[in-house]
Amino acid sequence: MIIKTAEYVKSSALPSQCPDNGLPEYAFIGRSNVGKSSLINMLTGNKKLAKTSQTPGKTLLINHFIINGNWYLVDLPGYGFAKRSKKERAKLEQMISSYILQREQLTNLFVLIDIRHDPQQIDMEFIQWLGQSEVPFSIIFTKADKLSHAKSQANVNTYMNKLAQEWDPLPPHFITSAETRLGKDELLNYIEEITNTLKD
Repeated sequence: MIIKTAEYVKSSALPSQCPDNGLPEYAFIGRSNVGKSSLINMLTGNKKLAKTSQTPGKTLLINHFIINGNWYLVDLPGYGFAKRSKKERAKLEQMISSYILQREQLTNLFVLIDIRHDPQQIDMEFIQWLGQSEVPFSIIFTKADKLSHAKSQANVNTYMNKLAQEWDPLPPHFITSAETRLGKDELLNYIEEITNTLKD
C-alpha cells in the first residue's frame, strides 16, 4: 500500500464523538514514550502528522487521521501514566477501554512494544486483557535501530516465547524503526490485506 493522503480529522474524548461514517479503523497504542507518534509519522510519510514530544503521555484524546480517504489511523493515549494523578489515570483508562471494547469500526489494534526492554508486566497484562476481551490485535516492536539485528531478534524471540506460554496461535508481530523505516511496507501491506478482506 502507498499512502497518498493522510489528514487529521478530529480528536475525541469519548467513542461516541468519533467519526461515524463506518470506515475501518486501525488504532495504535502503547506505554508512554514507546515511539508511537514517530511510528505514525514514519508510516504516513508526514513528520508533522502526529505530535512527537520528549514528554511522555502527551496524547490525551482519541485522534483520528483519514488515510487515502478510505480508512482511519487512530492514535490512542498511552497506558501506564506514572506521572498523572489517580483521577486522571482513571479517566484515561476509561476512555481507552471504552473505545477498544465499544468501537465497532475498530478493525485491528496495534500494541507497540519497545524492543529494547524485557517483557514488562504492564504490557503482558494489557495483552492478556485484549485476549480475554476478544479484541483483534497485533504487536509492533519499535526502535529496532537502537539494537543490533541479532539483539533485536533475540529480544523479540524472548517476548514471543513468553507469550507462547499462554497464546496459541501467537498474535502477528512486526519489527519497526521510525528512523530507518524498517517494517513500513510490511505493516502497510498487512493493513491493506485486512481492509481488502472487509470489502469481499
